[in-house]
Amino acid sequence: MPTDLKMRLESSLCEVEKAAQMLSRPEGIAFIEDAARMIVECYRRKNKVLIAGNGGSLCDSMHFAEELVGQFRKSRPALPAIALSDPGQLTCISNDMGFEEVFARGVEAFGVEGDLFIALTTSGNSMNIVRAINRAKERGMQTIAFLGKTGGKTKGMCDLEWIVSGFSYSDRVQEAHMAAIHVIIELVEQDLFQPAP
Repeated sequence: MPTDLKMRLESSLCEVEKAAQMLSRPEGIAFIEDAARMIVECYRRKNKVLIAGNGGSLCDSMHFAEELVGQFRKSRPALPAIALSDPGQLTCISNDMGFEEVFARGVEAFGVEGDLFIALTTSGNSMNIVRAINRAKERGMQTIAFLGKTGGKTKGMCDLEWIVSGFSYSDRVQEAHMAAIHVIIELVEQDLFQPAP
């Protein structure tokens, strides 16, 4: 194995371990438990989940939604979740109203009181996410933020937030976010569909 590749792999494994430690800290555990509870409560109210992010976080929001609509670990009924990711809508809104409005407009179109809006942003500084959170709050929706680095402008805006700090690059933040997302979905499935003992 080339020395450069070996160094990169070893560095990557160290970063993965660091991300795993963030998940197992009290604040990480509390976030996962509280996020799962908020999603379960949303579904018990017969509401839905809207999810948004940019770039890799948009892909993560799509993955989050498809695991809820489809299934994760077990066969069960579909859960209503929408990733604000339709390219026609995003480009139309961006062209006509500005990129800062792409997610807020989606929240306005699909969000109602009692729904849950989940924001994924590694910097916390994306204005389209900030505006979407504000629009969700105006509509009486609950809000959750998966953040990175310092939390940026989004820090303190949502009902529940988790900041994955200590990483210079977004990919490591996204890896921690995705690990948390998978555990959250597993807890949601267990709570909603596991037979009572």
